[in-house]
Amino acid sequence: MKIPRDILFARHQIITPKLDAIRRSVVEELNNQETTEQGWRASFVASLLGCSNNLWLELVLPCRRIWTGLAAVWILVFIVNFSLRDGSPAGSGKPPASPEIMMTFRDQQRMLNELLADRSFATDADRPKMYLPKSRTETLRLFTA
Repeated sequence: MKIPRDILFARHQIITPKLDAIRRSVVEELNNQETTEQGWRASFVASLLGCSNNLWLELVLPCRRIWTGLAAVWILVFIVNFSLRDGSPAGSGKPPASPEIMMTFRDQQRMLNELLADRSFATDADRPKMYLPKSRTETLRLFTA
């Protein structure tokens, strides 16, 4: 007695050549349609950019909207950058600073220098005095005298 698996396997072996023929014909039709529809576009773009067709088709074409969005953002950044530029040359046309402003600026600079001063080195008052040992003869004289 045959099990269902054997029966299905026998039927499948009979139909396999027909399925292969159908598969081949469908794949050939799809390949022919894609090459006629996209062949001239892909070759034109590849010749303009000087890169291979696969690189262009895999990296740029699927992400056209993303690349367009990035280009639009960069154009917007350049427009904003140029619109915010000051047309006058630096330093000309500005009135000289008043003495009060200059004094305030100097005071702020002095306070900033005090706050940011490097305190890792000891000052003269904080430095420990160096101990110089006396010679042995001097210490013996102190004890004998």
